[in-house]
Amino acid sequence: MQITTIGLDIAKNVFQVHGIDATEKVVVRKQLRRGQVMKFFEALPPCLVGMEACASAHYWARELTKLGHEVRLMPAKDVKAYVKRNKNDAADAEAICEAVRRPTMRFVQVKSAEQQGRLMQHRARDLLLRQQTQVINALRAHLAELGIVAAQGREGLKQLLTIIADEKDARLPIDARASLILLAAQLQALHTMIGSIEKRRLLDSVPGALAGVSRLRSIHRPASLACAVVAATIAVGWLNSLATS
Repeated sequence: MQITTIGLDIAKNVFQVHGIDATEKVVVRKQLRRGQVMKFFEALPPCLVGMEACASAHYWARELTKLGHEVRLMPAKDVKAYVKRNKNDAADAEAICEAVRRPTMRFVQVKSAEQQGRLMQHRARDLLLRQQTQVINALRAHLAELGIVAAQGREGLKQLLTIIADEKDARLPIDARASLILLAAQLQALHTMIGSIEKRRLLDSVPGALAGVSRLRSIHRPASLACAVVAATIAVGWLNSLATS
């Protein structure tokens, strides 16, 4: 019997397939290793493939669409209602196969690689901003333990960084300064990387960008990363000089 609909439960390594024919009879129910997925679908005539819109789903949707299959992504919470028994890979694949044929099911539009790239840019920026806040809070907390505090905001932070960089300031024990200088270097690196992402977002937001934009990107990217590396290298060099003195 020819397979008409497949529910594909995706994972990192082991995928579960549940396929039915036009009479809704189960034709295939099997596990596939990651390297077997494309070979399996290449051997099939075009059919309807349902997947949950989870990690890597958009990638697989694009790849299977290239083979001529019709791929539909669904929110995982909407598929959950069709699980008939204890949750496992086989039950999930069967539920996906059932849900993808429902006329009232909501589907998620498949993202292109470029759309995912822009989304990653936003997520990377959010992660770096959270890390930046964590480092600033750590700097303030450590210095407060030594009785050194400053006002909230950038000016207060600048004062604290100046104290850390001043080797003549006797309020900081040598071990404390060694630790804080690393946090300061990390803060500088994060600031540089966030700035690099902001520049790229600004260039992407300009419609009809000039021909030199691509060249500017190639210049800004390595330069920004180099600044981050230099900041960390300076801190490590400072620590090495302390160790040999």
